[in-house]
Parts: sequence; C-alpha cells; structure tokens
Amino acid sequence: MDFENISGLLTIVVPIIIFLSLFFSFVPLGLWISAVASGVKISIVTLIGMRLRRVIPSRIVNPLIKATKAGLSVPIDKLEAHYLAGGNIDRVVNSLIAAQRANIPLEFERAAAIDLAGRDVLEAVQMSVNPKVIETPIIAAIAKNGIELRAKAKVTVRADIDRLVGGAGEQTIIARVGEGIVTTIGSSETHEEVLENPDKISEIVLAKGLQAGTAFEILSIDIADVDVGRNVGAQLQTDQAEADKRIAQAKAEERRAMAVAREQEMKAQVIEMRAKVVEAEAEVPKAISKALVDGNLGVLDYYNMQNIMSDTEMRKSISESSAKQDNLPADQRPK
Repeated sequence: MDFENISGLLTIVVPIIIFLSLFFSFVPLGLWISAVASGVKISIVTLIGMRLRRVIPSRIVNPLIKATKAGLSVPIDKLEAHYLAGGNIDRVVNSLIAAQRANIPLEFERAAAIDLAGRDVLEAVQMSVNPKVIETPIIAAIAKNGIELRAKAKVTVRADIDRLVGGAGEQTIIARVGEGIVTTIGSSETHEEVLENPDKISEIVLAKGLQAGTAFEILSIDIADVDVGRNVGAQLQTDQAEADKRIAQAKAEERRAMAVAREQEMKAQVIEMRAKVVEAEAEVPKAISKALVDGNLGVLDYYNMQNIMSDTEMRKSISESSAKQDNLPADQRPK
C-alpha cells in the first residue's frame, strides 16, 4: 500500500472517529443501556434533551434506577425539575426508599419541599424511625429558699415530617426545656423537694406542650443530673448587709463632718468673743485714767478697787488649789 492510499484512508477514518467520539460524549449511550437493562423506560431523545438543558443525565438516571428497583414510581420530569431547582436528587430518593421500608407515608413533593427548605429529609426519616436524644447544657435555677440547683436533661424527640417545613429546630426545643426547668425549680419551696423528686420536673415540663410549632415530637424528658450549687439567698443577704453597713458608715461620716464643722464654727465664735473681751479690757485702763483726770474716781477708790481685785484673785487661786488636792488620792494629799 503506497503513501497516497494510506493518506486517503486516514482522511476517511479520522473524521469518523472524531464524529463518533463527539456523538458518544454528547449522547450517553452507556447510561441509556443501563437504564433499559434496569427496567427504566427512557429514550435517547430524553437524554439528549437533558444535555441541551444543561442537566447531567447521570444525576437523574441513576437515582431513577434506584427508585425503580425499590418499587417506587417517580416521574423523570419531577426529578429533573427538582435538580434544576438546586435540590439533592440522591437524598430525596433515598429518603423515599427509607420511608417506604419503614411504612411512613411520604410523597415526592413533600420530600422535595423539605430538601429545598434546607433540611436533611433522609435524616428526618431516619429520626422518625429511630428517635434522637438531645442533651441540654447545664441549666442553673434557684429555689425559693435561695439554694441554686444545676440540672441537665436528655430530651428524646422524633421528627414530625409534616412539620419539617416551617417548624422550629433543636435549639428551640433546648431553649423551651431549659425555660421549663428554671420555672419548675423556681416554683419549688425548697431545693430538697427537687432533689427528692427530680421526675417532677419532667412531668411539669412535658405538660407545657413544648413541641408546639417545632419539627419534632417530644417523647420523653429525663433529668440526667441535679447538683446543688451556691447559696444565693445567703449571698444576697450578705451583700445587702454589707450595703447597709456602708450606708450607715457614710451617714455617720456625714454626721461627724457636720459636728466637726459645728465645732470649728463655735471655736471661731469663741475666739471672736475673746478678741472682743480683750479689746474691751484694753479700754478699762483708759477709762480709769480718764475718770481720775476728770475727778470722777478718787485715788483711794482706785486702791480699794485694786485690793478687791487682788483679794478675788487670791480666793480664786486658793479654791483651784483646794480642788486639785481633793482630786488627789488620800496618800498623796499634803498633811
């Protein structure tokens, strides 16, 4: 075979190979064969239409094969529409199969709505069959006698598929159970009542209907642990006593300051009066001198006055000395 024959053969074979490669890459023939072998009625035209609508055929056909083998009849159009809406086809189909096996009524529209709402529909079905235990954090509450109790609860819940869309989640359940525990402990007269009957908390909390508006059905609430905490009542009384003490000290300090100010004011008044007395006493010699000059006071009268003053001073000195001696012990008095 010469070179021209080889070139001519390649010219024919290469375009054919390229065409076949493009054809089989665009037309999922292998996927169509698998679907037909699994009993799924789907045409090549439908698969080509998925390519044109930018849908990956395997994302639709494989879950459809799974549903058909499980005995479910799911229209391919609904699967494709759910895929285009951003849903998870595998998770929806798996949830439908699990619900069928568990004898739970679940339609494709409901499962697709739950999936598009952002919830794990397969987990919800599994939780309907096998209830989940939610453990609350440690919840502190105070009884009426002022003793703090720390409780932890375990809440057994089962998913309610009909309320998954628009229903509150686990955090709401935990918050409501915590509120019920705080209310129950707070309404108890003493902490001993709670420690003796911890199941009383479960009964009261369950009676409040905490599951309303949530995506779960509460099966039971079990108190896992109850510990005694601080004596909050005594601490509050101590703090109040300390506050009262500080208030009393502040008032006493205020009264002391007012007394000191009053004392300083009185001292100032005494000093002022003494100054006036000294000033008045300074005028006495001037008045005596003027009286002597004017003849209103004789020399004899002046000396009599001086004698009287000296006698008064002597009597005062004697009386002070006697008072000091009277205050001395008997053995120290002069004989």
